[in-house]
Amino acid sequence: MVNPVTGKLLTFPDPQQISLSIRASALIFADPESQKLLSLIERVAPSDATVYIKGETGTGKELVARHVHSLSGRRGGPFAAINCGAFSETLVESELFGYERGAFTGAIGAKAGWFESANGGTLFLDEIGDLPLSTQVKLLRVLQEREIVRIGSRKPTPIDVRLIAATNVNLEEAVKVGRFREDLYYRINVVPIQLAPLRERPGDILPLVQHFISIYKGRLHTKEPELHPDTLRLLHGYPWPGNIRELENTIHRALLVCDGSVLRPTNLNLPFIHAKAEAESANDGNKNVADVCNLERVFAELFAQAPDELHDTVQRKLILQAFEYSHSNQVQAAKLLGISRNVLRTQLKHFGVIE
Repeated sequence: MVNPVTGKLLTFPDPQQISLSIRASALIFADPESQKLLSLIERVAPSDATVYIKGETGTGKELVARHVHSLSGRRGGPFAAINCGAFSETLVESELFGYERGAFTGAIGAKAGWFESANGGTLFLDEIGDLPLSTQVKLLRVLQEREIVRIGSRKPTPIDVRLIAATNVNLEEAVKVGRFREDLYYRINVVPIQLAPLRERPGDILPLVQHFISIYKGRLHTKEPELHPDTLRLLHGYPWPGNIRELENTIHRALLVCDGSVLRPTNLNLPFIHAKAEAESANDGNKNVADVCNLERVFAELFAQAPDELHDTVQRKLILQAFEYSHSNQVQAAKLLGISRNVLRTQLKHFGVIE
């Protein structure tokens, strides 16, 4: 398959060679920026250095953490992943460090915490910025002393755990305002890894699309559809604010609603403005999406017309664009415009589009 934007031949990983126990999104490094990231991961993974992964929601921070673990000497040990924001302030310490019987009401037996569960392996603390300050103090001591003390006990337990921390917030700012301890920040920020959002590594988009199609066509027992050229351009031009997670969900849904052998832009259910921008951008290689979507320029052109012509011009452009975007599907175009099909047909006849 050829990338319609760059004109370069695309190569994809063989889905049969990808472990589905780890959603292989993080293992696709087609974009040059992603290849630099992979090179960094391969250099630091064999060590026991603490890794700090930064990135927007949906960029695959846990997947990268699992990849670091799989490339390390601890790959034969456990990999434990917890979300620090999933526990209340009263529960987070018992979850992390464990507790002894009778340590608090309801503690009818002793329980190991996540640090003990990950002993000999890797512990991934996602959203570490959500930890309360009191827990941050204890976590810092654990990292310094390499031992934990269960709640209700005075006996320290040695641990051998590699820590990987992640967050989608700016910890530097959190330190400045007193929400995160500065000493803990420097303790975890040994090897920082910055995950770029999907919009900044466009070379990964189409390989990821092919990967998710390969995964979900098997789960849905459907044939692999052909990607319409407009679909490819839209996938490549859309900014993906939800990153890889949004892309995966989009492809999943598209395969569910696709009623033929071709995956069309309407199957993606992405905002109309981006589809319009990509269609116009494809006709003019010197324009980018920002130029096409420049509403001030569009309005200036419209308002230059006589007032009695403005309404008809706007109405005509909107209806024809919706009809074109829907590939002449009247039901879909009417739905986009929020009008009935009969009203749409009347307008299309008035514009001479249909008889």
